[in-house]
Amino acid sequence: MAAPASPRSRQESQRHTRDALVLAARAVFARDGYHGANLELIAREAGFSKGAVYSNFDGKATLFLAVMDANLETALADGSWDLFEQPDDPDSGRYGSDEVVEAIRGFALATLEFIATAARDERLATELAKRMALLTDAYIVIARESRPDDEVLSSNEVGALLAALDQGAALLTLSGSAALDQRVARAGMRRLLDPSRAGGYEDDGTATGPALHDRVIQRRIADSIEDQLSSEERRE
Repeated sequence: MAAPASPRSRQESQRHTRDALVLAARAVFARDGYHGANLELIAREAGFSKGAVYSNFDGKATLFLAVMDANLETALADGSWDLFEQPDDPDSGRYGSDEVVEAIRGFALATLEFIATAARDERLATELAKRMALLTDAYIVIARESRPDDEVLSSNEVGALLAALDQGAALLTLSGSAALDQRVARAGMRRLLDPSRAGGYEDDGTATGPALHDRVIQRRIADSIEDQLSSEERRE
């Protein structure tokens, strides 16, 4: 007869509660926006009382930063990627159902709200800058591995420009512009990274989704959201 499972330690239980709150918060922020999100509703959707939120986070802003941390961890956990690599999967340019696409777009819009709020708060601005530095660092690694030897800009400078193109393309897309899609944004990154290689590159034509981050980041976050949606369906 199998021995009964040992009860969770207090630390494990707190970690479980925190993770559940972060997942619920990601969905609520994506749906309702940063300002429209309600902490009591987030707690209820996670299966807890509102007190659980304040036991783990200082408030809405701290919870939002925790969701950003979770998304960044998901996006960057598998390390760097090659902007010139041809995908093995012909469907790699399509990164999920309409529900997943809307969740990614919704959280990006909530992030714009949060940025405007954080910019007026020195503490939050400092915390936000740390997260943006992580994204920039990821592109610096790409630049270090792929920039040509005769590039006059440093890897840090090229990486910062790649991050700026990533974020700028997302801003245009969220503002309603159809000038850029994922294919064009990635082509621009290749030209910025190594014009000589980009000129002879044949795009596979699959990455036609909205330009909300590079498709590798989109795919990793989309997989995480799909897993969350599947888990919710199994519980219902």
